Amino acid sequence: MPLPQEIIRRKRDGEILSGAEIADFAAGLASGAWSEGQVAALAMAVFLNGMQREETVALTLAMRDSGEVLNWSSLPGPVTDKHSTGGVGDNVSLMLAPIVAACGAYVPMISGRGLGHTGGTLDKMDSIPGYQSQPDGALFARSVREAGCAIIGQTGALAPADGRFYAVRDVTGTVESIPLITASILSKKLAAGLKSLVLDVKSGNGAFMASPREARRLADSLVAVANGAGLSASALITDMNEPLASCAGNAVEVLNAVDFLTGRSRDRRLEEVTLALAAEMLLSAGIATSTREAYDRTRTALDSGQAAVCFGRMVHALGGPADFTEKAREHLPRVPVQVAVTADRDGFVGKVDTRALGIAVVELGGGRRKPEDGIDHAVGLEQILPVGSAVARGEALAVVHARTRAQADTAVTAVRGTFTIVPDKPRRRPTVLRKVAPDG
Repeated sequence: MPLPQEIIRRKRDGEILSGAEIADFAAGLASGAWSEGQVAALAMAVFLNGMQREETVALTLAMRDSGEVLNWSSLPGPVTDKHSTGGVGDNVSLMLAPIVAACGAYVPMISGRGLGHTGGTLDKMDSIPGYQSQPDGALFARSVREAGCAIIGQTGALAPADGRFYAVRDVTGTVESIPLITASILSKKLAAGLKSLVLDVKSGNGAFMASPREARRLADSLVAVANGAGLSASALITDMNEPLASCAGNAVEVLNAVDFLTGRSRDRRLEEVTLALAAEMLLSAGIATSTREAYDRTRTALDSGQAAVCFGRMVHALGGPADFTEKAREHLPRVPVQVAVTADRDGFVGKVDTRALGIAVVELGGGRRKPEDGIDHAVGLEQILPVGSAVARGEALAVVHARTRAQADTAVTAVRGTFTIVPDKPRRRPTVLRKVAPDG
């Protein structure tokens, strides 16, 4: 077995690590045999020198195999999922899982919590009273079988090597490495026992990959490594230059999702991205054979109400109210203060600083500065005007939901500064920028 320092030296010098060396590293991560200093040193060596595709595949598989790998072979349909690189007002998962489940697939969606300016799917689900976002394995499996989908959080049993590796990367300036991001995402998805995966890679001022070029590099890496590791995958690069939903927060995004599923209201850009991803998941899972068929099936699942039924079953199976879909407003937490953010001039919404909008939600208490922070599920923003909207001086650009008037006033100032009002209506940007398939 090679010494850790020899593996570090080889990567430091730009050499290609063998599968055995990478497996030794992953085992050392999980067992603690590699010290934090050694883990950090290898992370920096990879950050500076990169990894070949074969190395990234080997790291992905080794971290997958560092813990439990779920088996869904007893389910009577295909098992699929999606992963998003994160955004603001991005509650797509809440609609996507039940839409795809209503089409005959099974979606065991293992999601994360929010950190930084982006919201976390798990935090949104924790807004629902009684909902068990960290169930035991038996409840998770039963919920997937009964409802067709379950949105839960990662357990320590899945890809534990990745959990330790990410914690070290987070404090050593080595997070922004395409190979390490790729291996981190895919090791967990592979451990979830999926047969296919669709990746939603965000690009724009609210995304971690701000430029289209960066987003394409990450999408190419994710798709190639996933398929190299035996997981059928494709990616959509989508726009995150403004929030997807007309809200940002936790309970407010859950309510928005229920309104979407039941047909009460649907934000245009959110609908476009959700249905595009749902169609891609049906194609990837083999449920549909053409894009037109896939879109038709997802639209039928949504408009017939079957997707809303699946969502309600999932919530109840995991401990939430049986009537949540019908009475979401009564069940979700609320705050006492709501204040409009008004425009200071006539014109059109020309652009939105999406990242700053997400930070405003964090400052309200709706997100985390550190992983261990608690959050207020009820605070956030609603009625956010999309880019291109006409607005008159004094009209609302958004509505702040806060605990106190002082917090609301601070947020109003911050949120107003995220909007740029222009005299002429801007051109509409596409929401789905491109597809990345295994064949390029």
